Amino acid sequence: MTPGQIALRALIVGFIVSFAVITGFAYTTLLERKVLARLQHRIGPNRAGYIPLPRRGGGPERKLLAGFLQPAADAVKLFFKEDMTPGKVDRITYMLAPMLTVMPAIVLLAVIPWAGEINIFGAEFTPYFAIAPGLNVAVLFILAITSISVYGVVLAGWASNSKYAVLGGIRASAQMISYELALGLTVLIPIMLANSMNMGDIVAAQANGWFVFRQPIAAVVFFIGMMAELQRAPFDLLEAEQELSAGFNVEYSSMRFGMFFMAEYMKMIIFSAIISVLFFGGYRGPFVDELPGLGFLYMILKIVFFLFMMIWVRASLPRFRYDQLMGLGWKRLLPISVFNFIFTAVMIVLYEEGIFDSLLQLIGLG
Repeated sequence: MTPGQIALRALIVGFIVSFAVITGFAYTTLLERKVLARLQHRIGPNRAGYIPLPRRGGGPERKLLAGFLQPAADAVKLFFKEDMTPGKVDRITYMLAPMLTVMPAIVLLAVIPWAGEINIFGAEFTPYFAIAPGLNVAVLFILAITSISVYGVVLAGWASNSKYAVLGGIRASAQMISYELALGLTVLIPIMLANSMNMGDIVAAQANGWFVFRQPIAAVVFFIGMMAELQRAPFDLLEAEQELSAGFNVEYSSMRFGMFFMAEYMKMIIFSAIISVLFFGGYRGPFVDELPGLGFLYMILKIVFFLFMMIWVRASLPRFRYDQLMGLGWKRLLPISVFNFIFTAVMIVLYEEGIFDSLLQLIGLG
């Protein structure tokens, strides 16, 4: 393929994947509201859009797909709300901050493998289906982009010219930096196990067993760090309503507020895909070698599972105090990540040097 054809294919695949994730963001909000309602014994969205089904013998009608148009109703509401800009804000930064929050979430989609080598309408996608397949520094790319995403939150707080917003932005920067250390060390574990930073190679290395079974500690630490990076409960200290009046985005309204909202839920989907690739086999599953299209289904199922886990944690655990939040990151997760990284590296070197084979031979001779 010529460079022009490669670029055109990347644009088409990028548009399709981005559209799917943006649509998925809308219905992730509905999933969260439905699951929270069920877990907390409440009535979730059940008015906006449903199919009425009459009951046999009369009685109140049944509602099929009750509330499935609620995301559309919320979008329309945000579009038509008054867009207020407070006085004495830094206007350029104030307007750019929501975009700087959404853009990293979209850029992260580039390196995620959604299926193996597949043929779609005569087009061959090799070595796997992704916007930018075969990138040999894909994990480094993910770490770099997730580090950039903090700027949108910090600049939103600073540009708003509000003490509450500034405090929220400072909390965001401290929280993200604290948990990125543990997250970065944990990401090195699947890189060492697969001997590659290519996301496709990491998935291929899990053909005979997911990395979560070899490194459950790393998977748990990654999930906790992921929740902190997403500012999801119980790590949502930067928008603690009882302390900061909604934090860094308190001065935003209409679709500017909606962009922060969209970035959070898009990152939920993307980080669910990343942990699926790093520790849970990605698109691999039963019969995926014979039917490569099943890879899309396995990825969707794994993403929905981790979305449910995040919602379940939000429904179950109370918010941390700020000192507890920082203590968990620096005094617990960071030492565990450092020890686990060193232990894994030593074990890999001993295995490659054949030390374990020699020990087994000695035990056999004994």
